[in-house]
Amino acid sequence: MAGAPAADEHPVVTSWLLDTGPLVAALNRGDPQHERCARVLSAFSGTLLTTGAVVTEAMHFIGGQARGAEVLVEFLDDAQIVIRDCFAPEQLRAAARLMGKYTDTPMDFADATLVLLAEETGLDKILTLDERGFRTYRRHGSRRFRLVLDRIE
Repeated sequence: MAGAPAADEHPVVTSWLLDTGPLVAALNRGDPQHERCARVLSAFSGTLLTTGAVVTEAMHFIGGQARGAEVLVEFLDDAQIVIRDCFAPEQLRAAARLMGKYTDTPMDFADATLVLLAEETGLDKILTLDERGFRTYRRHGSRRFRLVLDRIE
């Protein structure tokens, strides 16, 4: 077709949602999942999206280490991770509803914000260590997540 861009002019960019576990593990050499998560994150060339709740949770877990907070911020910046706000009243209400729905799993606030982000963006691929949770949680009530660590190794 005349005037159509060549296939390589618009490469498909893969996007993943990023949960707390792999983020913390990749930055903490003492974490049992460090090598696995660091390898996956360093090899990934797409776009990572997460929420302010995930960053808050990661800051809590890694902030007590020497330079932990600085290393986290540098990683987020260097990797150009897209961080979405999740603290507006309507987002908080939606997260609370999800947390109530999944009390038996259970679902924490950071996980709820990732489910909401998935619904907002249409993304279904998630980098998480929380297999139980993200095998149970559904986007828009019925759509499953695709756990990328399962597919890599």
